[in-house]
Amino acid sequence: MGQDQAISSGAIPVIDLKEFGDSRNSVEAYKKLREACEEWGCFRLVNHPISMDLMSETKAVFRSLLDLPVEMKERNVDVINGSGYVAPSRTNPLYEALGLYGFGSTEAIHKFCDQMDASPHQRETIERYAKAIYELVFDIGQKLARSMGFDGDIFKESWHNRFRINKYNFTPLSVGSSGVQIHTDSGFLTILQDDENVGGLEVMNKNGEFVAVNPWPGTFLVNLGDLAKAWSNGRFCNVKHRVQCKEAAIRVSIASFMIGPKDEAVEAPQELVDEDHPRLYVPYIYEDYLKIRLSKNLREGEALELLRVDT
Repeated sequence: MGQDQAISSGAIPVIDLKEFGDSRNSVEAYKKLREACEEWGCFRLVNHPISMDLMSETKAVFRSLLDLPVEMKERNVDVINGSGYVAPSRTNPLYEALGLYGFGSTEAIHKFCDQMDASPHQRETIERYAKAIYELVFDIGQKLARSMGFDGDIFKESWHNRFRINKYNFTPLSVGSSGVQIHTDSGFLTILQDDENVGGLEVMNKNGEFVAVNPWPGTFLVNLGDLAKAWSNGRFCNVKHRVQCKEAAIRVSIASFMIGPKDEAVEAPQELVDEDHPRLYVPYIYEDYLKIRLSKNLREGEALELLRVDT
């Protein structure tokens, strides 16, 4: 799609976690969740258990780490492809990021903090946020499973997970340009704490129109990626999204990815395969799929088409 693609005025779905605790509303809440995943592949999450104070404090900590000298940030090396520091590039010259691979692991958090020479306060804040997000991811995964008729959790503790802390160095000259180009996420699910002041995030609806995701403090945006589409046998949408420069300001966001199994193949459960819904994708290992995306520069979900079951 061209960068001048029209912006739609339609609003993305809002999922209220409180509605799942009310037996009178829970059936409708699960139906609404499934529809959001099928029609949009993303939703705004409200009334979640993570306090605004912790969200603000964590953003301040990560912002201070992103302001460190480049030689410090370069200590943040990859664990898997793309999991460490990303410097501005010719493709995305306004963007840089830090990565914390394995936010479910105290050891991984300590290693990241050691790399960044984090203070005791910074370490404690990151640990609190990581624990809270980890619990929230599993809660959402359980609700997604139930929305599809399953009792158990989708996720397992052995799944890949990571933080990506994004910084956009927008200037007056960059207004109207791209901060990050159109892409889908490669994994299952992303919980994004977007910048509460600076907009620019846009998601694509099924009509191919971009919808602006305006700042909404205290909420999260949940995106589904390629793995969710494969796991759901094509029912869930792997939402395309991008970031545009709307104003000259520093923009910071925190993405928490629940990516996929480390050693097990990704495939749709047999319950989601029938005569009306034949199996769409061959089983695949996440890291093999990631290599395909990166080596062929297929960042908009096209790599999944290479894994289609022969018909």
